[in-house]
Amino acid sequence: MLHVEGLSKVYDGHGRRTEAIADITFSVAEFEFACVVGPSGCGKTTLLRCIAGLLAPTSGRITVSGEPVAVVFQEYGRSLFPWMRVRDNVELPLRASHMKAQRRRELVAEALESVGLSDVHNAYPWQLSGGMQQRVAIARAIAYGPRVLLMDEPFAAVDAQTRAELEDLIRSVWQRLGVTLLFITHDIDESVYLGQRVIVLSASPTRVAEIVTVDLPAERDQLTTRSDARFAELRTQVYAQIQKAKRSTP
Repeated sequence: MLHVEGLSKVYDGHGRRTEAIADITFSVAEFEFACVVGPSGCGKTTLLRCIAGLLAPTSGRITVSGEPVAVVFQEYGRSLFPWMRVRDNVELPLRASHMKAQRRRELVAEALESVGLSDVHNAYPWQLSGGMQQRVAIARAIAYGPRVLLMDEPFAAVDAQTRAELEDLIRSVWQRLGVTLLFITHDIDESVYLGQRVIVLSASPTRVAEIVTVDLPAERDQLTTRSDARFAELRTQVYAQIQKAKRSTP
């Protein structure tokens, strides 16, 4: 579904040349949940923006099988319009597609129900908690009907309890809707809990250091999964790869 081949990104400006991404190649299969982790400042967000088409790569090729892509960003507060009600925020990308009003309303209702917000459709974003605002952002993305969903550290700005709830929510949405999901995170435990594979990036200039297969059961929960001995082993494996990537010289 998603293939990144030889991707590089170089920033030139003020007499300085910065190689943010050196050479990244990986694929994500249809319906797969893949997570991306790496050292701080290694270019995870730059990678996602290139895949989403928001940033032009310097070289390389990205293919998404001609399917629509939706993005959920970390700063949900900035991506929602405070003067628009929840339903209108979710409906916004559908309006741009010139879809009929009745169908737009149906998709908005379905999306809000899927994230547990059917009862707040008439509220404004500023009347909701941070976790609920991020649910609105997720609803807006899935209402668009994407086959590929890109998420850029979407739970980094919420508290630990809300984060756990949102992790379980997004796994439920992924399983129910059958989307291909690439999830950027700095949290090693989160990457192992959520993903089927973890793509570990090196320090900048970024390359793929390792791809770890997560062979945990498909059905996961915060208590059982995180206390599983295999979870601890996988977490240690990913952590070790990141530390190795920090020390290695490209």
